Amino acid sequence: MSDIPPEAAPSPRDPRGSGSLPIPNDSGNTVEIPATRSSISDAAQYMHNLSFTPSTRDRRGSRNSFGTSLPIPRSPRVSRLSSVLTAGEPSVSRDILASQVQDMSKEKVAAAKNMAFAFDIDGVLAHGNDPIPPAKEALKMLNGDNELGIKIPYILLTNGGGKTEEARCEQLSQILEIPVSTDQFIQSHTPMQALAEYYDTVLVIGGDGQNIRPAAENYGFKNVVHPKDIQAWDPTICPWSHITEEERAIAKPRDFSKLKFDAILVFNDSRDYQLDFQLIIDLLLAEDGLLLTRAKDPVSSRIPLYFSQGDMVFPTDHKGPTRLTLGAFRIALEAQYKALTGIELERVVYGKPEKATYTYADEVLKSWMEQIHNENKLPQNIYMVGDNPASDIIGGNMYGWNTCLVRTGVFQGGENDPNNPANFGVFDNVLEAVKAAVRKELGQDFKFKWNPKVNPVLHGDAGSAVE
Repeated sequence: MSDIPPEAAPSPRDPRGSGSLPIPNDSGNTVEIPATRSSISDAAQYMHNLSFTPSTRDRRGSRNSFGTSLPIPRSPRVSRLSSVLTAGEPSVSRDILASQVQDMSKEKVAAAKNMAFAFDIDGVLAHGNDPIPPAKEALKMLNGDNELGIKIPYILLTNGGGKTEEARCEQLSQILEIPVSTDQFIQSHTPMQALAEYYDTVLVIGGDGQNIRPAAENYGFKNVVHPKDIQAWDPTICPWSHITEEERAIAKPRDFSKLKFDAILVFNDSRDYQLDFQLIIDLLLAEDGLLLTRAKDPVSSRIPLYFSQGDMVFPTDHKGPTRLTLGAFRIALEAQYKALTGIELERVVYGKPEKATYTYADEVLKSWMEQIHNENKLPQNIYMVGDNPASDIIGGNMYGWNTCLVRTGVFQGGENDPNNPANFGVFDNVLEAVKAAVRKELGQDFKFKWNPKVNPVLHGDAGSAVE
């Protein structure tokens, strides 16, 4: 971490930050969070150093420069769905009964409202489309299946992405069999919606099919270009990639030689490396974002490049080791750029462990607290549960959260990760982590099931059967 206080970090447009990317200043509906990791390419160090995980020990908390700012929304995105999917919600009679029980246990209720969880998804709650069984029980308990019948706030904070928040929450609701609201969900590119205030025409890359187009349009970008739009216009732009008839049918070709691109946004993993590498390189070397041109000075005229996250590997439903993800694509791109130009590539990386993502998570947590408890405040005791020491744990540690490392994803080790140790502990799965945190805050005797026969008149003891 830099010793420079946030308020002293130069703005990218400030002369003191010469050479940094032209990232917008604080304006309108966004706020800038000083980045804490170098914006310069990581390619050289990755090629000469076998260690590719950032380390708390080395204080490598960020891949962006200290003079770079990451715009994030000033407030959480307004959901286009209802706030909470209602499937599986407790009955009205149970809500009334729970309210009576909570009146009898005010100290525990206060403690429950003063804690919250932030969960990674892949490797913690699910492997691809397969749920991790203990996760369903953990979320069910936090949704009210506990002795108080109270909801303990939690958000989902993932470096995944590639589609709209609405589509992802619908998918998760089906996988986990519990209601997931868009208002408690942050994926890697959610904070990047702030960039729509500054860039009109953007090349957006990643994800299955063209699912990222509506995601970017929902954020407010006025002119979203997908790589297949360009390939439909000029099939020769990449000699090793081919467009299918299905892709051509939904593409939006036009004369891209006359269109000025303002920025490149990599939202998710590339599904066509050859095409995406070629188009990004073409635009980085172009004169002020114009395809088919070549700048005399590629640095001064280079348009900004943003990545939604920087993870190198992530867990899937594959039975073997973890799989390469967006960070590997970024490293390869940086090496190509340096090989072509001799210059290190400057770029901006959002996602965990970047401070901007955690700052935005605070706002989402406060908003979620207001929805479920009518209290717009940030709980004091926040627990980050993740499987990746290099993103989930290092980010939570450096942001001052309690961190829980689970063995169901990237981390398969023993007692703790040596470089980025979880400060609250290591657990076999998310349920064990949640139980340990809840017991710490609410007492060792706290019960993780709702008793349908509870009788509030008897101070919560079982009495007459009340369903």
